[in-house]
Amino acid sequence: MGNRVAELDRAVESVLMQTDGDVEVVIVGNGADVPALAVAPRTGAASVRTVRIPDNVGIPEGRNHGVRECSGDVVMFLDDDGWYADDKLAAHIRERFAAEPDLAVISFRVMDPESGSGQRRHVPRLRAGDPQRSSPVTTFLGGACAIRRAAFLQVGGLPGRFFYAHEETDLAWRLLGEGYRIEYDADAVMYHPRTPPTRHTGFHRLNARNRVWLARRNLPWPLATLYLLNWILLTLLRERSAAAIRAWFGGFMEGLREPAGERRPMAWRTAWRMLRLGRPPIV
Repeated sequence: MGNRVAELDRAVESVLMQTDGDVEVVIVGNGADVPALAVAPRTGAASVRTVRIPDNVGIPEGRNHGVRECSGDVVMFLDDDGWYADDKLAAHIRERFAAEPDLAVISFRVMDPESGSGQRRHVPRLRAGDPQRSSPVTTFLGGACAIRRAAFLQVGGLPGRFFYAHEETDLAWRLLGEGYRIEYDADAVMYHPRTPPTRHTGFHRLNARNRVWLARRNLPWPLATLYLLNWILLTLLRERSAAAIRAWFGGFMEGLREPAGERRPMAWRTAWRMLRLGRPPIV
């Protein structure tokens, strides 16, 4: 957003310090000017390019724009308040994608730089108690991941209309339907300060609206019904704020009323595969 200059410098520097492989850096100003950087590319590294989108088009469409601007085989997404933990990450990612042609996404382990701990929501599986355990997963973290660019483009990228929330799950479900794998890799570490998701304006409304759109776009109707009923129940059990519940149900109704985009329900074999991976598409 252009208002975290020191953090952006730190993020870009952590990319430019990667020691093995060509790294191309594209900085997307999402409705904001990209500030001048204090860091410079190493000798032999690809130049840092900046792209400014006139309006804030949201997180998923901003990332789609960045993918269209780059040319690498693998895209690593990094928000301006995060940075990579060491200079071997790109080499590790490149080796995995080269050796595993059915691997579409690697989701990174996110650590708080001060405490060394992570947040449960950053481990993209139901059994999130041990963040140092790698495993296959059915979704991933959009700001802490690496994606095979060909697979990303094959399924149409991220759903731009979502603006914020659940866009990664939409993409993940479509990738799983094409037979790709998604892995949570505990050895791929990035740093990010501990922050609550509710810091985002409209979090509860967008969270609910996009859950409805996610179900309408991707699930057979019996599963879509179970998925949405399940999240209504979970929300009522978890939320203690009347204002948050009102916002959530307002977003839920918006998701029912507004167009969700192209409907491409997953095959039942994909749902079965997700069940075997430990997260059926009803939770």
